[in-house]
Amino acid sequence: MRLITNDDIIDVFHKLSQRGFNFLFSKFSLNSLKRTKSAFDNTAIHSSNWWIIPNIKKHWNQKITGQSHIIYEEYVLEKYIKNQSGLRMLSLGAGICSHELIFAKNNVFSQVLCVDIADNLLTQAKEKATELGLQNFEILVENVYKLAFEESSFDMVLFNSSLHHFSQVEDLLQNKIKPWLKPDGLLIVNEYMGPNRLQFPKHQIKSINEAISLIPQELRKRYRSKFSKNTFSGSGLIRMYLADPSECVESEHILDHLHSHFDTVEEKAFGGNILMNALKDISHNFLDVNNKLAQETLEKLINYEDDYLKNYPSDFIFGIYKNRK
Repeated sequence: MRLITNDDIIDVFHKLSQRGFNFLFSKFSLNSLKRTKSAFDNTAIHSSNWWIIPNIKKHWNQKITGQSHIIYEEYVLEKYIKNQSGLRMLSLGAGICSHELIFAKNNVFSQVLCVDIADNLLTQAKEKATELGLQNFEILVENVYKLAFEESSFDMVLFNSSLHHFSQVEDLLQNKIKPWLKPDGLLIVNEYMGPNRLQFPKHQIKSINEAISLIPQELRKRYRSKFSKNTFSGSGLIRMYLADPSECVESEHILDHLHSHFDTVEEKAFGGNILMNALKDISHNFLDVNNKLAQETLEKLINYEDDYLKNYPSDFIFGIYKNRK
């Protein structure tokens, strides 16, 4: 466990320059829920994380659906719920609802309900749904732990990069999700399931730094900065707790809890152990799919991570589970 790291200092410096003193001061609120909300409740935030890279998204698709051009939403719709109708879907920690809007566009759903504490993000999503003419899309600003639904209310529950933000994961799955899902309902999970609080082991940090060494200097410039990324030291517990008390609080136990209370339909590992951290703050340098150097480097990084995954479990998992009544 690390209390403070070099990356903590660098991150604070960049957050200060990019988001100002008000954001920094918000992290000293005694209310942990407010600190969590401040991490997400801003529709204008731009970042440079691995999920913005087009060819990383194609890499995920290949790992999850078997085809680089097919996203998991299309895969689920085609394989599991095609030709059905009147389905109700619940998404918890939905944020901007980009995945949920894709599902809502399909007429198999009579309701797609998105729940989050970040009201600005949900409002923006609702405006988008209105523009698209989606009558089945609904939002609810609420703390998940305060929710109450009748048993067997939903045909599908979705966690997209949100379950790792919940504490008491087993209680949530066993005493809320299971009862809310119909007996044959599906739980869709696309999640980080690596070490709690991003406290990566030494061998993983070493491998991340080896991956960074594969990146040419011209591709290492940090987002909105004149500085380059040369090393990775990880996140300290103090910054993790101040920045977002909900971040990866029980992430390493999620898979065990899923297996304890649901039947596994399928699981796909798609890595992230190396790529997420090696590309953090420099991902904008890999956006241009016509930049030969950037894309060749990205391919090297992907191959490096694939080799790493031959010996270690994946930090990110996509899974489909059936309710076990």
